[in-house]
Amino acid sequence: MGSKWRKAKLALGLNTCLYVPQTAEESSSTSPNGVVASRHSDAVSSSSLLSPTGVVSERRPTTPTPSSSGLKTGTKSSKRTCAICLTTMKPGHGHAIFTAECSHSFHFHCITSNVKHGNQICPVCRAKWKEVPFQNPASDLSRGIPRINPVNWPQDDAWMTVLRQIPPPRVDVSRPITSLFHTPEPAIFDDDEILDNQPDISMNKTSVEDQTSNNNCIGIIEVKTYPEVPAVKRSSSHDNFIVLVHLKAPLTSARQNGSRIPVSQNSRASVDLVTILDVSGSMAGTKLALLKRAMGFVVQNLGPSDRLSVIAFSSTARRLFPLRRMTDTGRQQALQAVNSLVSNGGTNIAEALRKGTKVLVDRNSKNAVCSIILLSDGQDTYTVSSPGGIHPRTDYQSLLPISIRRNNAAGLHIPVHTFGFGADHDAASMHSISEVSGGTFSFIEAENVIQDAFAQCIGGLLSVVVQELNVTIECVHQSLQLGSIKAGSYKTSMMTDARMGSIDVGDLYAEEERDFLVTMNIPVDESSNVMSLVKVRCLYRDLITKEMVNLNEAGEVTIKRPEVVGQLLVSMEVDRQRNRLHAAKAMAEARVAAENGDLAGAVSLLESCRRVLSETPSARAGERLCVALSAELKEMQERMGNHRAYEETGRAYVLSGLSSHSWQRATARGDSTDSTSLLQSYQTPSMVDMVTRSQTMLLGNPSPRRTLSSVKSFPANSRPH
Repeated sequence: MGSKWRKAKLALGLNTCLYVPQTAEESSSTSPNGVVASRHSDAVSSSSLLSPTGVVSERRPTTPTPSSSGLKTGTKSSKRTCAICLTTMKPGHGHAIFTAECSHSFHFHCITSNVKHGNQICPVCRAKWKEVPFQNPASDLSRGIPRINPVNWPQDDAWMTVLRQIPPPRVDVSRPITSLFHTPEPAIFDDDEILDNQPDISMNKTSVEDQTSNNNCIGIIEVKTYPEVPAVKRSSSHDNFIVLVHLKAPLTSARQNGSRIPVSQNSRASVDLVTILDVSGSMAGTKLALLKRAMGFVVQNLGPSDRLSVIAFSSTARRLFPLRRMTDTGRQQALQAVNSLVSNGGTNIAEALRKGTKVLVDRNSKNAVCSIILLSDGQDTYTVSSPGGIHPRTDYQSLLPISIRRNNAAGLHIPVHTFGFGADHDAASMHSISEVSGGTFSFIEAENVIQDAFAQCIGGLLSVVVQELNVTIECVHQSLQLGSIKAGSYKTSMMTDARMGSIDVGDLYAEEERDFLVTMNIPVDESSNVMSLVKVRCLYRDLITKEMVNLNEAGEVTIKRPEVVGQLLVSMEVDRQRNRLHAAKAMAEARVAAENGDLAGAVSLLESCRRVLSETPSARAGERLCVALSAELKEMQERMGNHRAYEETGRAYVLSGLSSHSWQRATARGDSTDSTSLLQSYQTPSMVDMVTRSQTMLLGNPSPRRTLSSVKSFPANSRPH
């Protein structure tokens, strides 16, 4: 009878369960929420995908002929036969297999039916179980509704061998939420795991000389200055004269000798990371499976001093576990918790952000670096209305807790790096959240690059070497005044007499670069042959030495004042950065035009900017940044070709580009993590290494997939005047 029923189910297309082999460690492990790690979840049981050992278990049950009894404890046949329905447990026949803590196995649907009334006794050995499986009340599998949406993957991708391609799911946001969201939580999230030997953050300041003599130091911030032109005629003035201030963070100790090995825990600052994951109904199937895989990569690449907490949200938000150190045990438990996720319900981003913020605000101990990663594929259905395209009506800042907004009185610096997943996410809200908090917004257009996008982000977070960086620009010549400081999204300030200004830069990843343009009016000066314009000073915290570093003489800009000036060449470095700011301004203006329904005007703005850029000295010289900017502007034009294209991908692509340029930090958009992309101008070597690891390592084994070459930020190979 059982065989006939299975054939009937196959004919009707009702077989949507999957068998996934377990590792030896997982056969007896449970998630922190008391849910058996091997339980069935949406479309795929990721316990084997997310093994802390990084290797898929090769242990698979064989399929013998059932014995006459089928209930003999410990016999070979009992391991191959379900003791409840007395039929064979053969992988690939459309049934998930549950292995209990006593090592006896059953069909998942059989054992859930057996224990649904509270029975916790093994039908074979009568052992009492501490954890029992349950059938998710929101599961569509019992009604034959498939949950895996098709996507084209490489056939040799070992991560995907357990996924079947069947029609997309029907999403019902009114479905009941899984019990994961109904268990009690503490009122205060001060249950974070204690840090071992946490160093005290020193408030001592050191000079440049002290810093360079420190044997533990890996270097200081490199500061270079570039005047627009090297000379201005004595008898002439020059309005809006540009000075470029270029900064480059020191490298990590693992790279001092040119090493390309991953940075060790002792040579970098530890991280407190909260990942906020959308598990609403629209994430069912492939999306959730890929998210679990990406989270497995994150967990594997955190060190034992790093701490991770995961918030899952749909109609409500739930902390899966507190901040936990990623030791072997911590990783195992984190992977089991992520593997337990199922998708259902709506999208409540605001509650998820409040809970994720609370994890970091309430913690007892603190790592030097902290951040939040938020991923969502939909629009908030509880706090705000969806974006109206040509009639925007939403204050997206309401999604973000006031305590972690930039420039708030609380003094918290918790950047939220947002990831918009697929074509249906709310790009405007995700960009606003990242912008207000000081994070970046990435657009994950292709579902199967989510892991690369996460890799790029954590590659930066795990290489922070500078915090609290403040840059001061002070006029030297008595007749000078600052005109403007162009620093993108970074906070700037200027004294009332315009003689001094500052830029609040914050943190820098290892070898990360920043470029700021300062304008001033050069007066007539007959007094000398040389004129000092401005001095640049830097104050920051070195996270390796745990000391404040004060660079009092970081750089001074001077120009010549001859009586006669010949033909002067504009600094290529200044021209390059001026082009970057011009392109970013055009993107912002085009976005405003597009939101107002004027797509033709938006395309015209971008095309005009491309023409102007093509006539600049750096573009004519074939500078890589200018080539990349031109390609990016052209791509945006194509994504603004019609209303549908803009709504589906154009808005997200433009906003991710604006986020990248305003913070001068790498974001994922389109193919920007691919080695052939021109959008790698802000990638640091640590980011490249992590993305390369993501693209070339599958379950710990090398794979002949594409690799990334080392990419340097701009400007490169340039010398100050």
